[in-house]
Amino acid sequence: MRRDFEAPGRSPVYAREAAVATSHPLATSAALEVLQSGGNAVDAAIAAAAVQTVVEPQMTGLGGDLFAIVTEADGRMAGFNGSGAAPKALSPELLAERGITAIEATSPHAVTVPGAVRAWETLLKAHGSRSFKQLLKRAIDYAQNGYPVAPRVNRDWQEAVGKLQSNAAATKYYLPKGEAPAIGDIMKFPHMAETLQAIADGGADAFYTGAIAEDIIATLKGLGGVMTLEDLAAAHTTAVAPVVRDYRGHTIAELPPNGQGVIALVMLGLLERFDLGSLSPIGPERFHLEMEAARIAYGVRDKFITDPNYMDIGHARLLSEDYIDQLSHLIRMDRKLPEVPGNSLAPQTDTIYLTVVDKDGLSVSLIQSVFQPFGSGILAPKSGVMLHNRGFSFKATPGHANTVAGGKRPMHTIIPAFGLKDGHPWLSFGVMGGHYQACGHAHLITNIVDYGMDPQMAIDFPRMFFDLETHALEAEKLIPASTLDGLKGFGHEVRRSSEPIGGSQAIMIDRAKGLLIAGSDPRKDGHAAGY
Repeated sequence: MRRDFEAPGRSPVYAREAAVATSHPLATSAALEVLQSGGNAVDAAIAAAAVQTVVEPQMTGLGGDLFAIVTEADGRMAGFNGSGAAPKALSPELLAERGITAIEATSPHAVTVPGAVRAWETLLKAHGSRSFKQLLKRAIDYAQNGYPVAPRVNRDWQEAVGKLQSNAAATKYYLPKGEAPAIGDIMKFPHMAETLQAIADGGADAFYTGAIAEDIIATLKGLGGVMTLEDLAAAHTTAVAPVVRDYRGHTIAELPPNGQGVIALVMLGLLERFDLGSLSPIGPERFHLEMEAARIAYGVRDKFITDPNYMDIGHARLLSEDYIDQLSHLIRMDRKLPEVPGNSLAPQTDTIYLTVVDKDGLSVSLIQSVFQPFGSGILAPKSGVMLHNRGFSFKATPGHANTVAGGKRPMHTIIPAFGLKDGHPWLSFGVMGGHYQACGHAHLITNIVDYGMDPQMAIDFPRMFFDLETHALEAEKLIPASTLDGLKGFGHEVRRSSEPIGGSQAIMIDRAKGLLIAGSDPRKDGHAAGY
């Protein structure tokens, strides 16, 4: 690669047989344990995801949603949409009757049906080889007997204390001493252990019907929510065909809406029309081009992307060459586009992403989330299920693509991805960080394809995003001051971000050398391993 800049960081993990990359060491070790005992990549991914619901409760949980892409060794791909819908009774009219003009992040109306547990089961039935009883053992043990709080988890937990204090059950469960647990404190969640054991014994139906479901519904109804037992029982995972687009000889696959994955492909389509590789990867011209492409693509997202049953235009049209050509003409290399319509969005969110590739070439790209830190902050006390707040993405009033409706899935920010080269599996990857994810996919791919970075360097490389309301650029601290000055010269408002922007995991499949090359994000305490 060009050596204009080299971010400090860890080395990639090289392996021959199998590799795992997650955002938590305990999840990575759980996945490796499954692989080394004969399980496949899907088995390992579910075991890791279950562990993360316990050890990273601020990021993910049984009360969240999930998306995944599973790729066979021959390049065949299957997509899974494990996102839940709004309660059947929820509507703009009902909210208006209650004087609600916007759905708040901690409102019971922000809780859509959690889809993750049903998605786990669907993935196992389609591609797995092990049972819940086998795969949930580690997660149950951590919940029952305890696990040490990791530094990054502690940091996130501290920032969510106010939200947790607003719910009595959450306060008792997650703030046992009246404050966030310290680094290394041993946390136990016995109610969650019982729920995980019920799922291990009875499958997903044990979560969506019976005592656990009754606890969830009673909790929401007690706060004025309208979700019913029937809404929960109707939870299902949709099998979807990934949407693909070529980028400089590589085929990039994303899931179709209601996720924002196609927006990453729009961004790549825009960037492909420019000689990106001739620009310094850390220079102002590269980031100007990337941010202009992002601003335009996210304007498309806000205008069109929602539940596909409610979209005014099909996603294929958004990826057509003539449409991307039309958009690309908006970009000027010497100045910022003054205005891009349609950006009015919620703030950043929390997510876990993991990927596994096994010895037979089966690959899993999986992302799971409770949306914001600790989701809605609403805890179902008997089951220990923290409920997400994905419905916070909905608009409460009519006239928007993402206006709330009963049975409608909201626009989702969480997106797994996969890359093929010459028709063969090449890169399993994903990015954490809420709205940043589509931009992050394009940034990671261009780091690798245009600048020749290995997966770890591409992950370590500094990032930039834009404020979704003001369009001011936010830059990570390792981006040089000279680059920020150059961006200001193009007309951008630029400021330093006090926090890392997103996070990532990736596994590259090098067929020529028979190697797996894995990278994980140190900014999220990511951990990759293989053998």
